[in-house]
Amino acid sequence: MLKSMTGYGQGAANGENFNVTVDLRSVNNRNLDIHWRAPQDLAPLEVLLKKQVQATISRGRVDVTINFSQTADTVYELNRPLIRGYLEALRTMRDEFDLTGDADLATIVRLPNVMIAPTNNALSEKVIQGVEAAMTQALAALVAMRAVEGHELQKELFSRVERIEKHLAVIEANADDLVEAYREKLRKRISELLDKNVVDETRLAQEVAYLAERSDITEEVARLKSHLTQLRELLVNEGEIGKKLDFLLQETNREANTILSKSAELVICDAAIEIKTEVEKLREQAQNVE
Repeated sequence: MLKSMTGYGQGAANGENFNVTVDLRSVNNRNLDIHWRAPQDLAPLEVLLKKQVQATISRGRVDVTINFSQTADTVYELNRPLIRGYLEALRTMRDEFDLTGDADLATIVRLPNVMIAPTNNALSEKVIQGVEAAMTQALAALVAMRAVEGHELQKELFSRVERIEKHLAVIEANADDLVEAYREKLRKRISELLDKNVVDETRLAQEVAYLAERSDITEEVARLKSHLTQLRELLVNEGEIGKKLDFLLQETNREANTILSKSAELVICDAAIEIKTEVEKLREQAQNVE
């Protein structure tokens, strides 16, 4: 099913000593572009979690925001050498300057670096599993929203393809009359120039054949039909289709331009312009297709 590149997903997990929330937001982008925001504690998991995103999302800018906190009590260690150094310095200060009083516990605690936070930053297996589960949940929600958006986008794209097909039918219906129309215009022009009704039919036939060859749009109509068939097939394909869709629309627009340059018939030109208008709208909408 066609997927949009716009969506949002959230996942959460918690354990005995941690809580984690993963928020994913995605918008359109030509390639996959992951923007990462997470606490330093989760730095060892960045590569692993980005691979999860890459395995699920193929295109779009994805903003990853992870909130993580550990709820277990933190056990501090005493910086014993530093404390001894502080106490020795305080005793020296008291004796050398003939001061009175003793340093109490409240004073020692306020001194810099007397207590050391744990340096073991290794994440437990339960924490790793919890973060991965939260990411999986967020990705599932994101993909689901992108699929809903994609379904609506698909309906709109199909409706515009149908409009192009109607305009192409008008072009095809009038293309067969081009040669005769050129013949009559050329006959009239020659008659006006010669100021008489006698025209060299052989020369006229040669000129008509030449103009008809230069103005033949049979191949362009056939290619347009082929492109529209491929568009319909592509819009029901699974996986990434955005880049292929953009290419097909470029080619469709190219054929419409060629028809415009070859034909001077008002009905055909109007239909070709309408096709170009629909293609341009399709190309705008295709920018959000994964």
